[in-house]
Amino acid sequence: MTGVTRAMVMGAGFGTRMRPLTDDRPKPLVTVRGRTLLDHVLDRLAAAGVTLVVINLHYRAQMVRDHLAARRDMEIRFSMEEEILGTGGGVVKALPHFEGESFFILNSDSVWVEGYHSALSTMQRLWEPDRMDGLLLLASMTTAMGYEGRGDFLLDVHGHISRVPELTSSPYAYTGIQIADPGLFADAPEGSFSTNIMWDRAIAKNRLFGTRLEGVWIHVGTPEARDDAERYLARLMPA
Repeated sequence: MTGVTRAMVMGAGFGTRMRPLTDDRPKPLVTVRGRTLLDHVLDRLAAAGVTLVVINLHYRAQMVRDHLAARRDMEIRFSMEEEILGTGGGVVKALPHFEGESFFILNSDSVWVEGYHSALSTMQRLWEPDRMDGLLLLASMTTAMGYEGRGDFLLDVHGHISRVPELTSSPYAYTGIQIADPGLFADAPEGSFSTNIMWDRAIAKNRLFGTRLEGVWIHVGTPEARDDAERYLARLMPA
């Protein structure tokens, strides 16, 4: 077990699939149950003891800066992108902030309901950088909400992740939440690229691992998914 106290939140995208909700704001500032998606994520990180968060910005960046100006429960830094660098390129640009330490990476459009244990604390407990390049949080397809795919990965009894063979489905969806060692991004391509490239390299070395979310994951990627999340959380946690 190794403490992970740093994190990156992906917030640079245009939020095209969330229009018209993102016509006047970046996707991280779309609200669910009266709180922005970004604050939902930061609240979870603060509860897990994370003290430094880097947020990459591009579309309507100043709105995010202004929104977070009064937040004092963690140090927040920003990684500005002149052009969109993708999930991989955005992380590589921000790597100096982590000073060689392992860190969480979270998509800003993931909301989840905890199970018996905190998902992020469980990941911190399982994290072993000596044998892991990445640890991904996976959600059961039977409980995932707002997810439209056929599953993303397979997970064996030892926690190793592998790709899903063509024409088959998977019982697990990737939640957009992971812990990464900086080594995951060694010899990364320049410019914009997907983290999938680095994951495939880690899979080939048996260094990509996963753990299952005990609770319910909600991918808030469209206005309809936002509305579904509102209704579900209202039933679960009435005002």
